[in-house]
Amino acid sequence: MVFIPKERQKLIYGAIRKHLGITFHELVQRKDVRIEEGHLMKDHVHMCINVPPKYSVLNIVGYLKGKSAISIAKNFRARQRNFNGEHFWIRGYFASTVDLDEEVVLE
Repeated sequence: MVFIPKERQKLIYGAIRKHLGITFHELVQRKDVRIEEGHLMKDHVHMCINVPPKYSVLNIVGYLKGKSAISIAKNFRARQRNFNGEHFWIRGYFASTVDLDEEVVLE
């Protein structure tokens, strides 16, 4: 899956990049999802994740984007409450499924 910050701003670097890496790993552990491979680029996030059948991809992406945006607002934008209206990510995302060709995709 791939998703980007608002207006494709190059915001994912330094402390925010480290924070997002830790945050994404903590969030997927709560949902029993595995990150097979992930890259935090300056202007987008690219992850190959293993989602159990009980969750939809939309559910997991919304969870990751929502919780990470709240975490960024809380830790880097000095917001402690009233997170309504905090938008770090764009509304959409790209996702593709991998079945038998997982090794090829990971290469």
